[in-house]
Amino acid sequence: MEHVSSYLPPFQGLLPKWLLLVAVTSIGNSIQSYSTLKFTKRVYSGVSPTPTNPTASPVTPLSARTFGTWTFITSLVRLYAAYHITEPAIYELALWSFVVAFGHFASEWLVYGTTRWGAGLAGPVCVSVGSMVWMVSVWGDYVK
Repeated sequence: MEHVSSYLPPFQGLLPKWLLLVAVTSIGNSIQSYSTLKFTKRVYSGVSPTPTNPTASPVTPLSARTFGTWTFITSLVRLYAAYHITEPAIYELALWSFVVAFGHFASEWLVYGTTRWGAGLAGPVCVSVGSMVWMVSVWGDYVK
């Protein structure tokens, strides 16, 4: 266990470890976006399938790779924040990455209709909203 803990962010509290977990998970999501459309289609499920349009997802190989690249960039910001959480600019960038993610997913759901509420959308929305609220509420614990 000591070997594993040497790689964890050296800060008190769970937020730095959460940022590390979200970053590593996002790196995995980025890799899968380049290798298969299956999971990206779960997020961007589009309108409900019909008999005449059984594959209603708007996901294309290009959009999946673009999403994977965007996800990888945000994972780097969050990874860096996990290990530099006391630096105000880095903390703010990580917080903004969750704000932008929430804005993206909310607009794709409510404005553009490329996704619908379900397991594929609930995960990113819950992570982004929960992380935003958490980061705002503990700002003073990390940023001095």
